[in-house]
Amino acid sequence: MVLAGGSGTRLGGVDKAAIEIGGRTLLDRLVGVLDDAERIVVVGPERAVRGDVTWAREDPPGGGPLAGVAAGLAHVETRHVVLLAVDQPGTTSATITRLLDRIGVDGALLVDADGRAQWLTSAWRAKALRAALPADPAGRSLRSVLGALDAVLVPAEPGESDDVDTPADLARFT
Repeated sequence: MVLAGGSGTRLGGVDKAAIEIGGRTLLDRLVGVLDDAERIVVVGPERAVRGDVTWAREDPPGGGPLAGVAAGLAHVETRHVVLLAVDQPGTTSATITRLLDRIGVDGALLVDADGRAQWLTSAWRAKALRAALPADPAGRSLRSVLGALDAVLVPAEPGESDDVDTPADLARFT
């Protein structure tokens, strides 16, 4: 599941999914990484993408990442689900494999070099994720809900957890 519904306010309201790095949009990069997935669910407004994806929209639109996860889960029928943020161009198929290989009781969560949990670079047992979701996820933080789950911490490889939030971040990748 790729969460691509953010407003990109720190980038001046730019649609992060449409940002191009190396001739490919951030969304196309992640969809390409997920080639082996049974289903790719993209949560956010529909836009052009290379590949076969299922679209979902958080309720209400702009309701935040947890509302996005809830919307995306409605389209997931697999045992495991991987959560990814569209603005992390360092995510690779090896990242996803490491997370899926390390799923513990409930999930596996990438942790950056500073020890910060990367909630949107994680893999979960779909059953545990569904059980943790509140009836109204809009406006709730991922950490407040997913933090209660039992996840194995997986150290990030260099660059894997870098994201594009500001013009300075984008400059590092272009």
